[in-house]
Amino acid sequence: MTGTTPHTSLRTTRRAALLTAGATALAVGCGGNGGGDAAGDGSSPAAAPDTASGAPSETAAPGGPAGRELAATDDIPVGGGVVFREEKVVVTQPERGDFKAFSAVCTHRNCLVASVSDGTVDCACHGSRFRITDGSVERGPATRALPAERITVEGNSIRLA
Repeated sequence: MTGTTPHTSLRTTRRAALLTAGATALAVGCGGNGGGDAAGDGSSPAAAPDTASGAPSETAAPGGPAGRELAATDDIPVGGGVVFREEKVVVTQPERGDFKAFSAVCTHRNCLVASVSDGTVDCACHGSRFRITDGSVERGPATRALPAERITVEGNSIRLA
C-alpha cells in the first residue's frame, strides 16, 4: 500500500457530495423563486423605474392590495416624498408630475425608512440615505438601492399597482 487507507477515497467522495449538495442548495436558495436576483444580491425588483421617460416603476408592491389609493398627487411634495409605513412603500416626486415609488425597507438591515428630506429617503437606524430619483444609495452603510415599487398615477390619485 502507498499509505492511503480505503477510507480516504470514501471521505473525498463524501466531501465532494456535500460540497455539491451545498452548492445546489445555495443556487436554489439564491435564485429563481427563492427571492434573490440574477446578481445574487437580493435586490430583486421585477423591473427598474423608467428614469428616461419618468414613467412609474414596474415592480409589484408587496405592502397592499393592487389598486389601493395611497395618496393624492398634491400630498407628495415636489423634491420630496412620503413614507407609507403600513404599506412599506415610499412615494417621491423628484420633479413636478414625476412620481416614483420604492420599498420603504432599508437594504442595509431591513429597518423601515423614516423620512424624506433634502432629496433623499432617510433610514434612521444606521443613517443610510437613498436618492429620491432612483432609490440608489447616496450614503451608506447600505450598499444596494431601494427596490422600485409599482404605482399608477391617474388624475390626482396615486395607487398601488
